[in-house]
Amino acid sequence: MTTSTNTASNAAFFQKPAFWIICVGLLVALVLGFNLSPTPYVEIVPRDVVEQADGNLAYSQKGKLVEIALKPVTPEGSVLLKFRDASEADRSATLPDGLSSELVRRPSADGASNSYEVVSLRHHYRIWSLFPALIAILLCWTTREPLSALLGGVVAGAFLLGHRNVVDAVIVQELATTRAAEVIILYLFLLGGILGIWSRTGASHAFAEWVSDRFVRGPNSARFVAWLLGVLFFQGGTVSTVLVGSTVKPLSDRHKISHEELAYIVDSTASPIASQIPLNAWPAYVQSFIFVAGVPFLATQPDRMRFYLMSILFCWYATFAVLQTLLFCFDKAPWVAPKLRRATERARTTGELDAPDAEPMAAKELETADVPAGYKPSPLEFVVPLVVLIAVAIGTFIISGFTSLDIILAFTAALVCAAGMALLKGMRLNDLIGGFGNGLKGVVMGAMVLLLAISLGAVTKQLGAGTYVAGKLSDIPFWMLPVTLQLLTMLIAFSTGTSWGTYAVAFPLAMPLGWEIAQTQGVDNPYLLMMLCFAAVMDGSVFGDQCSPISDTTVLSSMCCGCDLMDHVKTQIPQALLAAAAAGICWTVVALVFV
Repeated sequence: MTTSTNTASNAAFFQKPAFWIICVGLLVALVLGFNLSPTPYVEIVPRDVVEQADGNLAYSQKGKLVEIALKPVTPEGSVLLKFRDASEADRSATLPDGLSSELVRRPSADGASNSYEVVSLRHHYRIWSLFPALIAILLCWTTREPLSALLGGVVAGAFLLGHRNVVDAVIVQELATTRAAEVIILYLFLLGGILGIWSRTGASHAFAEWVSDRFVRGPNSARFVAWLLGVLFFQGGTVSTVLVGSTVKPLSDRHKISHEELAYIVDSTASPIASQIPLNAWPAYVQSFIFVAGVPFLATQPDRMRFYLMSILFCWYATFAVLQTLLFCFDKAPWVAPKLRRATERARTTGELDAPDAEPMAAKELETADVPAGYKPSPLEFVVPLVVLIAVAIGTFIISGFTSLDIILAFTAALVCAAGMALLKGMRLNDLIGGFGNGLKGVVMGAMVLLLAISLGAVTKQLGAGTYVAGKLSDIPFWMLPVTLQLLTMLIAFSTGTSWGTYAVAFPLAMPLGWEIAQTQGVDNPYLLMMLCFAAVMDGSVFGDQCSPISDTTVLSSMCCGCDLMDHVKTQIPQALLAAAAAGICWTVVALVFV
């Protein structure tokens, strides 16, 4: 009976769309890898270059000066600019051999100052650069299993790039990067470890009971606590999802909040809030990409920071997303997607926090407390490590000059604090280590998904997907520019799974384009148009990152809230689209009336 059942199950798999997506997708990618030649193009990024005391040139990025090893050349002496301006017939003769980038110095009209551009030779694979992300997203939708879906996308991307040994050429290379090491240390060992210790000590459940007895009176107030913590933990998208999700999950489970609801609240108050409140690393990172030569209000770093602070007032997608989530907490949202509404009704009436066919990102080891006999849990064992975590994170942010925070140090301090408190209260070391191990097992699947998402993002970047999409901008009416930039960055971020990566691609194209259109079309208020373009890129990138199944914030929201990844994606996208549509309408109206 078992053999016949397995045979029938295997036959059913071969008839499913996912099987054909994998077979056809990988075959197409393999064939294209043998026959498709990348298209070279020249990327020009204006830089606010300063001369240091030792005479070396540097530019500002993430609040720090990055030295430029290139020697400046004139526009007339630039080989890459000549290659860009050459006709298709002459390009092969002017293609530089081994030259990848130049620093071009352009004197001002009066000769008193210089502006600089980093000119680089890049390649993209045209529309096929989006193919790996498309494969991964289609597989996520059809299989509801992110690990194999992301792996399929990574393999397709490797084949397109001409790599046959995918493990060595792509996966091993990406796992050897600093970012992959940070994921393993932070989201596997540190996050998994502290969640496991809280489960073993019963601290998270004790905290949930304490908050419930004093502040929470039902599902609405429990959801509001999640929303409020999302607003308060504004340091960054991934940081917020981890802190809020792991903090509120025991409380929300106690009050029958479905995991789809919680993941939506946590994800919609992560990057949207982080992009709105400038007391984190976002301004220092973004301002380095919005320098435009010849634009007076973007000339210096203080000018760009001032422009950033003024422009975030127009980031209406982030505002609408956060406000919509707040209204949802009190059942006052103007519209709730049917799937999200059904998840809410299911949890309230049956107590089932996940859909029947869901495969939550968090393992069962973290779902319930496993307190040793004779050990008395205390809410302080949850609160004190959390306070330590936040204090260390904010402290390192202040010490760095408001440019970056050491989240790994913060989580390490919290883990040591949680372990130390448990041992001081009398927990045996073997029990503590057992809880730590259970925590690692509880998040290992989420960490693997996150690592594959990073690998897919790296492959998509090598294929030039973001640049290809952004390069499709053409001469359009000025009033259509903000919403066009919004749609393009939504597509780029959704396909690559990163908002910060989208900023690096889109801002160097969008800001000069906005200024050029303002000059050529004779708009009365170019400053306002540039602010609208800035806000559209910021918000479009946040939307795509927030909704993409291959995004780190989406994966972490699902993992820390114990939600099925695709259930989270499918319940969040309709709500986010409503906020995005409202923002696009507002930008267009303002451009028509006031620009």
